[in-house]
Amino acid sequence: MSTLPFHSEELLARAAKIRLIGFDVDGTLTDGGLYFNDDGRESKRFHVQDGMGIVLLHHVGIATALISARPSAITEARGRQLKFTHLHVGERNKLACLQAIAQNSGLSMDEVAFIGDDLPDLATLRAVGLAIAPANAHPWVTQAVHWVTPHAGGDGAARDACDLLLHAQHHVGAILAHGEHP
Repeated sequence: MSTLPFHSEELLARAAKIRLIGFDVDGTLTDGGLYFNDDGRESKRFHVQDGMGIVLLHHVGIATALISARPSAITEARGRQLKFTHLHVGERNKLACLQAIAQNSGLSMDEVAFIGDDLPDLATLRAVGLAIAPANAHPWVTQAVHWVTPHAGGDGAARDACDLLLHAQHHVGAILAHGEHP
């Protein structure tokens, strides 16, 4: 039983190898909008289903990395709330950061996925075994990745990526049999 639209054997083979997935934040875990109140304080919108996908990855032993170039207390709080395995906020060199995480974890870059939406993510996307972009990513990014999610950033794209890994690694049946929050 498949919970996803048809995927190529090549995509599923790439996804089956993944032990670590990195997430960009603005435009990937959020809708990319920057919201400010009258006091000038920033707020962001995250999608609860994306969060559940990340929780499910942790449940099956897939490590996660939140890597954001923009310093943000909101991003840090969401990262801590979801218990990201690796949390890097204000990290301008996402590729070097993800490579260091992989090396310290004993992983090759073929075992690493990354989801990002714009030019600052491009070098990282080109270096990983599975490159993913949200549906609303910049066209230069969507042309460079292995898969474009059916949903936009901040609206289920991260969950799409999580579900792809869970499906390719045959975890969906056990998750559905459990039936509740892990």
